Amino acid sequence: MNLLAVSKLNVRFQTPEGEVAAVSDLSFTLASGASIGIVGESGSGKTQTAYALMGLLAKNGRASGEVIYDSVNLLTLSEAELNRRRGAEIAMIYQDPMTSLNPYLTVGDQLTEVLQFHKAMDKRAAFAESVRMLDAVRIADATKRMSLYPHEFSGGMRQRVVIAMALLCRPKLLIADEPTTALDVTVQAQILALLQDLRREFSTSIILITHDLGVVAGVCDSVLVMYAGRVMEYGDAQNVFHDAAHPYTRGLLHAVPRLDRAHADAGAIAVGSRLNTIPGNPPNLLALPSGCPFVPRCIDRSSACLTTPKLEDFAQGRQRACHRLVNELTDLDAPHGTTK
Repeated sequence: MNLLAVSKLNVRFQTPEGEVAAVSDLSFTLASGASIGIVGESGSGKTQTAYALMGLLAKNGRASGEVIYDSVNLLTLSEAELNRRRGAEIAMIYQDPMTSLNPYLTVGDQLTEVLQFHKAMDKRAAFAESVRMLDAVRIADATKRMSLYPHEFSGGMRQRVVIAMALLCRPKLLIADEPTTALDVTVQAQILALLQDLRREFSTSIILITHDLGVVAGVCDSVLVMYAGRVMEYGDAQNVFHDAAHPYTRGLLHAVPRLDRAHADAGAIAVGSRLNTIPGNPPNLLALPSGCPFVPRCIDRSSACLTTPKLEDFAQGRQRACHRLVNELTDLDAPHGTTK
């Protein structure tokens, strides 16, 4: 059963230079207890999608379409109705834990406030439950740390506090926006393992927003690849990573450093080898190219790409927006870039 069904979501911003189409015709579903990764370069619309789901767009932004959560269209709710659901049923982990926490309040005050507001707990019960949640996110000596301020925690510990705060009310849906950014790889692995543990323990559905494809491969059931506000590819994570069917997805995967490239020597990346990149830059959303937004950077472009491709099914549970047949796409791992 789907907990969340997003249909034809559009996000627009009015600016002095004109209207910015941040997200266009986005559709996906998320089952209860499942996880989906939303990936793409900066400016692809990932974070604005999350803000639209949470009802947190900037004042000059508006969202249209349908976001059906638990049989209710979130886009039609009043601010008061959204406030009752935010934190209690739908929670978000923001990108920077330092700006997510109030530097003037202790961690304990910030945690207990959530439970007092959403669950009407008294302060003693809220304190005890907050300590239990800090224990759940692997923060040692939780009772003592309740009296500390955010700056007294390391970056990884602050992120754990933010996760604990998001999970206090046992939300059905958790949106994590770049939860491992600026953390070292060891702490990243711990945070991702923690999300997996909490997902199993609380049956929480997760939307993971990231530019790190490795993170998605390790955590998510399905993946949605966005570019310039549009969906390029959507499907089961294992299938997408094993056999990407869109030139943009292939470009992203090819840009990830790997130890098994053909030019590697004895299992290590060759010294002096260049990191693969997608040529060019993401488009200006105020002046998108005609047709497919990826066409100026695509090595498989043709005259057909001057018309916008539809997002269509091409295999069981998989969709892509591309005019080229899958077997016509360039194999970036082949010696001379042949088609697959």
